[in-house]
Amino acid sequence: MLLASLQDVTFGYGDAPCLERANIEVHSGEFIAVTGPNGASKSTLLKLALQLLTPWQGKVTLSQANSEGNKLLVAYVPQQIAAFNSGFPSQVTEFVRSGLYAQSGNWLRKLNSQAKKAADEAMQSMGIWELRNRRIGELSGGQKQRICIARALAMSPDLFVLDEPTTGMDKESRMSFYRLMRDQIDKLGKTVVIVTHNLTEMNDMLDRIITLERREEGGWKCCTTTSCSGHFAPVESLH
Repeated sequence: MLLASLQDVTFGYGDAPCLERANIEVHSGEFIAVTGPNGASKSTLLKLALQLLTPWQGKVTLSQANSEGNKLLVAYVPQQIAAFNSGFPSQVTEFVRSGLYAQSGNWLRKLNSQAKKAADEAMQSMGIWELRNRRIGELSGGQKQRICIARALAMSPDLFVLDEPTTGMDKESRMSFYRLMRDQIDKLGKTVVIVTHNLTEMNDMLDRIITLERREEGGWKCCTTTSCSGHFAPVESLH
């Protein structure tokens, strides 16, 4: 099932385009990596696919329903979301559970035992169970990144969109995370799109790769994969 697509999409900041005539497709049950050098508009590509940005030209489609006919649930973990300051008052458990409140649309209703169990299991999966009563602002950058991913896991979305989620993790933790995402696909039928610079570590687990790369003559970049095409302007500050 087609979940998201860009068709001949052009987009930029200011007067210059950073993406031109880009075409991608995301199908259910896929593990897709988006990779490329800094400044290759990888984050912009994700935001366009999620309709968080409006293209200058072309068409962006995001399915409203999953394969079962229910509302499509998307969990988006943007880059540097873990930059909470030291005064951030929420505890880890509260933050991980907050995604479930947002999902239900009712911030006043108490979570049931099943929802609380989902949050607890997500924290255990991400290795942050012992941090559950800590204040978020007291944690390291890597720990904050883990709780953001745990929040997404607790929601059990149809589509995970993760922008460099393994920042601050050591190799063992990264490999464990990749396997966890692969299990989400194989066992639960989820879809995962991840921006990464660690392609060689996870290559055997992927279904498809979208690569943004600079042309030899410079100036432009080309997106190459089995179902992605387009040109990308070299604006380093955009990533």
